[in-house]
This record gives sequence, C-alpha cells and structure tokens, in this order.
Amino acid sequence: MARRLLPLICSLFAAALAASVANAQLALPGAAPAAPQGAKVAPPKHRKSSSSARETGDAKGLKASAKPGIASIAGRPLMLNGKSGLLQISGDDKTATVDKLELAGESVSDPSQRCVVDIVGEKPILAASAGRPDGLERFEADVPACPIAFDVLDGAVLVPAQITACVFKAADCRTSPGGLWGPDGASLTGDADKIVTERAEAEKAMAKLVRAIEDRAKDSPDAADLARDQNAFAGQRDELCRDYAKESAHGYCAWRVTQARTALLQAQLDALLAAAPKAESEKGKKAKPKKSAKQP
Repeated sequence: MARRLLPLICSLFAAALAASVANAQLALPGAAPAAPQGAKVAPPKHRKSSSSARETGDAKGLKASAKPGIASIAGRPLMLNGKSGLLQISGDDKTATVDKLELAGESVSDPSQRCVVDIVGEKPILAASAGRPDGLERFEADVPACPIAFDVLDGAVLVPAQITACVFKAADCRTSPGGLWGPDGASLTGDADKIVTERAEAEKAMAKLVRAIEDRAKDSPDAADLARDQNAFAGQRDELCRDYAKESAHGYCAWRVTQARTALLQAQLDALLAAAPKAESEKGKKAKPKKSAKQP
C-alpha cells in the first residue's frame, strides 16, 4: 500500500514545487520588478556614448573645488617665484584688497644693484573682479606706475608677463611682477610626493581636454589653432618655472601652471561647444540650393 502511495506523493510534491518556482521572483539590488503579463514595457534608456559626452561638454578638466577664489589665498604671504617680493591679499570673490605689495627689482641707474619698492602705503589697494576670461578668477589692481592683473589658484596667483617693466623713478627701481606668486620655495620640499601626485592628476585632466579639442580641430579653425598652441605649452611652462625657488626639488610651480592651463583649455572648449550649434546652422543655410529663376 505504502509502495503504491509513494509515486502519487512524489508527483503531488513536484507539482507544488513547480507552481512555487513559477510564482517566485528573484529581486536583485537595483533590479526592476517584473511587469505583469500583458502589460506594456517601456524600452530601456540608452546612455550617451563617450563621444556624445564630449560634444555636450562633459569632459570637465577641473572640478569645482579646483577653481578657488580669494579665500584660498586670503592672508597668506605670497612671493614671486617663491623667493622675492611680497603680496598679501584679503577680501572675497567680488572685491579684493591688496594689503601688502613689495616688488623686488634692479636699480635703473645701476642694474647690478638690487632694489625693493614698497607699494602699499597708508591705504590698501582695491582689486576688482574681471570674471574668468581664462577659466580662473581674475582680479585687476590699479597699482601706481604698475597696474597688474592676477589669476587666482589654490594658494597662489599667476600674474601675466608685463609687456614693459614697471619703473619707479623716485625709488630708482625697475621691476617685473609677472610670474607665479606662491609660498616660499624652501617650505615646499616636504610636500614633494603630494605635489607629484597632484600634478599627475592635473596632467591627466589637461590631456583629456586636449583630446576633446583635437577632435574638433578638423571642423573648427579655432580648435586647430588651440591644438597647435598646446604644443608650445611644455616649453613655456619650463621657462616660467625655472626661477621658482627649489623647483627641481618639489615641482610646485609646474603643478600650478598646469592647473592654470587646464582651466584655460576648459574655458576655450566650452566656448567652442557653445559656438558649434550656431556654426552648424550657418553651414546648413549656405548648403541650401538657390531657387532657379522662372523662365518667361
């Protein structure tokens, strides 16, 4: 009797197990629940390809935190090439004040003699925001006999090279404030490993932007010019940083100048991407065939 009931029990157990498996759903993290039978299923969304991301300007070379303002340098004593002069600034991202400015140079009457001009007297010099023309926050200060502009980096400022030197006749002194104003170079040698790592990240971000610009060079003369100009950057950086104190031991100047170049490339790439739709529209208008005149 038991032998005849065993096959029947096994058959009923197998049927119940099959029904249980058919009704069960395996829920994985992030998985959507199965749609009821007969329900319409929406097609999956397609992700943008890497080239599409590049076209929409997703190739960001600098993070937001890498575009600092006055707060990153406020109150810090900065030196030209990490060894001469003194620049100290306070304020916010709209207005800034040059609290201290000492420019080192050479005597006009005797170039072999060194001189220092203390610019800031009883009243500090105001510096007005000039926006981000090259990707970094820029300020302009109307310094007597030597108007200067500077772009703000994290803990440093970059002053463009002056076309002519600043001459202070009363002090018999000639100065050239252009270059990187940053910390004392001798104080940076202990941070060499960190600087090397951070510079590698800056180089990677810059290379990414260069590739995005090169991709557009065929169809954009501006992009082609920018790509050609990039070829000279390494030499320009070496020339600008060769006089920074202890540069060979820490590489601080090269790191900051690379960040400044990355910000410039990002700003120019954004401009190229913004101009692209207009250029395509103008190209389409020119491509339309003209209607032929009706014959009499």
